[in-house]
Amino acid sequence: QVRLKESGGGVVQAGDSLRLSCAASGHTSTTLAMGWFRQAAGKKREFVAAVSWSGSSTYYADSVEGRFAISRDNAENTVSLQMNSLQVEDTAVYYCVADEVMVPKEDTVYDYNGQGIQVTVSS
Repeated sequence: QVRLKESGGGVVQAGDSLRLSCAASGHTSTTLAMGWFRQAAGKKREFVAAVSWSGSSTYYADSVEGRFAISRDNAENTVSLQMNSLQVEDTAVYYCVADEVMVPKEDTVYDYNGQGIQVTVSS
């Protein structure tokens, strides 16, 4: 079993930057693809970014392409999401997800999910 714990959320102003981190613990010897989803109030959960186990492939939603960057450190079992030029529309609960088979970038069920962390962007 793998546990995911997000950190780094908070309240920022539009145009600011924020860095989210997700620490994996437990049976982390498995090769996990990891990613981030978000869910704004009253909306469906949506894909944000994902990274392959090796880190060689990254994927982004069109809405964050060029502003967000995902990276991972397999030695530390962490994945990070650097969010720049934040917009009010980025306000949401951000979830870290991981999967032993699929790169998590579709709206489906994945093996492991974090509890989520709030990001609020004010105008």
